[in-house]
Amino acid sequence: MKQKFCSQLFKIRDMKERHSSLHRTLNKFQAQGSTQRKEVEDIGMTTRCLLHICLILLFSTEISSQLCTMLHFQQNKVNKESLELLEKVSGNLPSQCINERAAFKPTQDVLQLPVAQKENAKVVIQEILQEIFNIFSKNLTQSAWDATSIVRFQNGLYQQIQRLEACLRAQTEKGLTNPESQDLQITSWRVKKYFQGIDAFLKEKQYSLCAWEIIRVEIPRCFVLVDKLTRRLSN
Repeated sequence: MKQKFCSQLFKIRDMKERHSSLHRTLNKFQAQGSTQRKEVEDIGMTTRCLLHICLILLFSTEISSQLCTMLHFQQNKVNKESLELLEKVSGNLPSQCINERAAFKPTQDVLQLPVAQKENAKVVIQEILQEIFNIFSKNLTQSAWDATSIVRFQNGLYQQIQRLEACLRAQTEKGLTNPESQDLQITSWRVKKYFQGIDAFLKEKQYSLCAWEIIRVEIPRCFVLVDKLTRRLSN
């Protein structure tokens, strides 16, 4: 009787051990299945993200191409409005500033800046507009200019700079513009040197009313060059 009872106990123990082993095996397979499902879900999510990025790039390139097509029309508009606003902010050069005008000696005639290649015209226009924007974002407190006109002038420049940058990115990706071009680098250096002279003059005169008026009269010459370059975009 005792032996029979012990035999049953051992059987029950063996059954519990097999049940525990089976339970552990099932948990292991469930964990593996969960991991595999997660891996599949991760792959699906990665694929969707890559597709989303590709679509964004595709649409961005398309929009940039459209901006390039309309660029010379927009630039003509910006040139005209900028000149009108520069005239509106103050009018004629104040008489007390006429004698000081001789003190401003630009490093070179901006109209003589060379742009040999048509595809570099956009780059040079963008650089000139950026330099003008930088100049007119400095200390204007002594200028006594119409604030609303100045803000409109700055906004017009900024928006066109953004359009040019978007177009240039698209062209660089397609290999249509070469930022490493020697001709372009020389022109870019001359543009920077010209505007460095303007900046140095304003600092030397402590951003006085007359200093700003003299520069305001000079800047339209930059837009004459920009207009010349813009016409090349439409040819």
